[in-house]
Amino acid sequence: MSQTSTLPPDGCREETVPDRRPWAVRRGLLLESGPQRRLALGGFVNQLGTAAFLATAPLYALKVIGLPLGQVGLGLGVAGVVGLLAGPPVGHLADRRGPRGVFLATLLIQAVSMLSLLFAHSFTAFMVSMAVTDLAGASGGAARGPMIRRFGGDEVPKFRSYLRSTAFLASTFGALAAGVVIQLDSGSAYRALIVANALTFVGCAAVVLRLPALEPLPAATGSNRWLALKDGPYMAFVVLDGILWIQGEVVTYALPLWVVLHTQAPRWFTGVALAVNTVMVVVLQIRTSRGVKGGRVAGRATRRAGLAFLVGMAVIATAPGLPGWAAATVMTAGVAVHTVGSLWHAAGSLELRFRLAPAHAQGQYSGVFGLGMGLCYTVAPVLLGLLCLSWGAPGWLAMGGVFVAAGLAVPPVVRWAGRSRELDA
Repeated sequence: MSQTSTLPPDGCREETVPDRRPWAVRRGLLLESGPQRRLALGGFVNQLGTAAFLATAPLYALKVIGLPLGQVGLGLGVAGVVGLLAGPPVGHLADRRGPRGVFLATLLIQAVSMLSLLFAHSFTAFMVSMAVTDLAGASGGAARGPMIRRFGGDEVPKFRSYLRSTAFLASTFGALAAGVVIQLDSGSAYRALIVANALTFVGCAAVVLRLPALEPLPAATGSNRWLALKDGPYMAFVVLDGILWIQGEVVTYALPLWVVLHTQAPRWFTGVALAVNTVMVVVLQIRTSRGVKGGRVAGRATRRAGLAFLVGMAVIATAPGLPGWAAATVMTAGVAVHTVGSLWHAAGSLELRFRLAPAHAQGQYSGVFGLGMGLCYTVAPVLLGLLCLSWGAPGWLAMGGVFVAAGLAVPPVVRWAGRSRELDA
């Protein structure tokens, strides 16, 4: 984008000043140098290691530590629940003490707890290490929320969309790295990945350390650590939005099993579907979010997303009985429509996440938001397994109907919230 400068009105014409910014910045692939770029870089490094580790953690517990499958699932489940509960109180601490210091502390705790897995030789040690890691991870997400909101300035929707795109890209690279480790399938490879993940936490901390400190904002009279939990409109939004975030598991969990168990499509198609989803998110997320600014606009975007999920899932549900190539073609179209819905949902969800929260309590509200997302991701495999995989095509339509109902309910909740706060400022 070119910049212009206007000379004094003495009859001289305007001069066009060439845009000398790097090509990647002009194209929106890279942010301008400053706090936003540093926060995005830190998030990319963090997510790169986390994605790789999460894909291999069960195998490490099974093959290296030697735990039975039941204990692996229990340990990961307990750790996840512990992590979810930490978000709101730590977010409140970030609001009152400043988010950067709290975020740095959570990163260093994750690095130490990750390395402790190398010395875990029992179920208890594994569960404790994972619980501390998840607790610090959820706490870090709550502390990072105020930083996103305040460093985002007047371009918060665009900044959040950029962060989501970079996180998605990092997750893809992390999954590829995990695939290499799984292919090697050796104790040394699994341990090396754990060390690498610990180093990504340190690397992220080194980047965040260069960010300017943010002073706490003045709190309203009577504000406390349970403010978000008492906020009826926000809690309603968290529940509805959490239901909608189950859509993320449709492509990564339900679709691969659907392809293998119910269709004639080649198994490698699951990789194609994930690639289509990833490329669309990385390329289109920022563009999709440009007009989603303000609570009411975000509510309408979320409503459209629910309808798109129903259409996409209805298309995917038609694949059984078709020849392999036809099933793959149909499901590719369904995944594309579903991904458009996910772009609208992410833009609306992340706008409302910050828009509905008071400025002085962004950390606490981010913690509650993460609690809702985490709980719904926990129930997603069971719900999608029951509806989509056990019921077949009717189940896909039923799940799509759930998304539509949740999406339609968001605009009324936004109007409810508008009675007690400014939504479009």
